[in-house]
Amino acid sequence: MAPIDLGWNIDDSWCLFLDRDGVINERLFGAYVLSKQDFNFKDGVLEISAELFSRFSHVFVVTNQQCIGKGIISSKAVDELHKWMIDAFRKNDANIDAVYVAPELNNERSIRRKPLPTMGLEAKKHYPDIDFSKSIMVGDTDSDIEFGQKLGMKTVLVLSEEQCSSFPDIKVSALEELNSLLK
Repeated sequence: MAPIDLGWNIDDSWCLFLDRDGVINERLFGAYVLSKQDFNFKDGVLEISAELFSRFSHVFVVTNQQCIGKGIISSKAVDELHKWMIDAFRKNDANIDAVYVAPELNNERSIRRKPLPTMGLEAKKHYPDIDFSKSIMVGDTDSDIEFGQKLGMKTVLVLSEEQCSSFPDIKVSALEELNSLLK
């Protein structure tokens, strides 16, 4: 795909926020990613990550993981899976600054789960140079897009099997397409 001018004027002061399941790895509809064996990187993600991530001052993953709240997997096991994921990116010369996880159940009165902005505000506390107006949220669900919009980010919807009713700034088929658009 030929690059187009999104008018975003992205430079290395911008930040990239990524959902995990459905953006970085294949989402398991009706199931959870509980191990490295379940974690299948989406086609092309590792290959384009160095180029894509190098455009940004920081790269974060923000992910709802209610499998923790259900007692299916421990927080420690999810942290270990994320360390493994971060290492896979590092082996491809791509850096993820931090992973923020909301472990609560979808039906609980959570203060962390997307679409609430808590994980983004937590990132801002740890990385005060974040400017949400110069940040992009990439996700595959309405809650991802709403999270980004609540914080004033540009939003990118990765198209998936899930029907979305939100209105992102742009829609792409995968991170590869976003990378091409930003060239």
